[in-house]
Amino acid sequence: MGRRAALDWARHAAHLLRPSAMPAAGVAFERDGAERARRLADAARRRVRDRSVPKPMRALEMRPGGSARWRAVPALPPPGPLAAVVRPLAVATCDLDRALALGVSPFPLPLCFGHECVAEVVAVGDRVSTVTPGERVVVPFQISCGACPACREGRTGNCAAVPPISMYGFGLAGGHWGGAVADELAVPFADGMLVALPEGIEPEHAASVADNVADAWRHVGPHLPALLARDPAVRVVIVAALRPHVHSASVPLYAGLIARALGARDVLLIDARPEVRAQAADLGLEPVEPQRARTLAPTPLVIDASTSNEGLQLAIALTAPDGTCSSVGGLYKTATLPFSAMYGRNATLHVGRTHARAVIPHVLELMREGRLRPELVTTLTAPLDDAPAALAAHVNSAQTKTILTRASG
Repeated sequence: MGRRAALDWARHAAHLLRPSAMPAAGVAFERDGAERARRLADAARRRVRDRSVPKPMRALEMRPGGSARWRAVPALPPPGPLAAVVRPLAVATCDLDRALALGVSPFPLPLCFGHECVAEVVAVGDRVSTVTPGERVVVPFQISCGACPACREGRTGNCAAVPPISMYGFGLAGGHWGGAVADELAVPFADGMLVALPEGIEPEHAASVADNVADAWRHVGPHLPALLARDPAVRVVIVAALRPHVHSASVPLYAGLIARALGARDVLLIDARPEVRAQAADLGLEPVEPQRARTLAPTPLVIDASTSNEGLQLAIALTAPDGTCSSVGGLYKTATLPFSAMYGRNATLHVGRTHARAVIPHVLELMREGRLRPELVTTLTAPLDDAPAALAAHVNSAQTKTILTRASG
């Protein structure tokens, strides 16, 4: 191991041991801990077995420092009765992926990379009724059965049929479900998870619908229509970054596009990064530098996409009486809240993960109508075969969104 690789691994180990990493790890084991442990043991056995069996399939492995490489793995078995096997056609980077790839997040590496994709169905189990081989589908990044009480109520990110926080592309932290940058991907609940891609929408345009676009919608879609009905001139404020940081900015940019798609005319995006402000302006949003942000008047809908305690405090300060502050959350351990001011204003704060499968149809409908164009946020497109180099370029630059596409045929 070279000196740089050793430093990358040491830095990664330090991040895994930070106090902020522990609470999230605890949530993953609040339920079905034995099932998580079984999946971990299975993954370890497969890694050993992989050395002695034919390897006709590729999966991209990410290691600390942003080192990505193709790894030969055994082909997937035929799907079970409720399952499907899909072939990723377009895979998008997530806003967390730069931190994850560099090893400066609480997600242990190495892992099979990628969790946002549109795919082609290759094979389905004999009890699958909603999708057929050859169909193009959005694959939600979270694993969900579609049949438990949580899924039926639209809380698909908390499916009771699998351990908590089960998802593609996060290795041990996500429960070892594989990654989307691969020749094929196993979907355990085809009817519950897969969403048909509407005709006329290109796979690369919808790849990020699996997570980041859905995440952006849940901060805007449930709140904005009622606000616009009361005041068509209502302002939406998005707090993206108070200082430059490692996370990409697609969620705040998508949130701004969705707000515009739903009818908002006044959408502000606060970001310290000049390149993000320039991209926001190109998308028809009003870019605001953090120094000016504290002079803004409070507004009924504020989105905190800052992933920082300071950004959350600013977002709450900008939330008007009876308003809503919707936060993407963050990987920091604790946050200081202006509790008495929130109480006096009757402000609502929502923090949490998106329930992607429940949200995806809303996003696809906006796209089908031509009102939402997520592809405008994409900054780099590259062939899936060139994934190691393209992801290295993404990780080591200021790219907002990279899309990997499979050549037709």
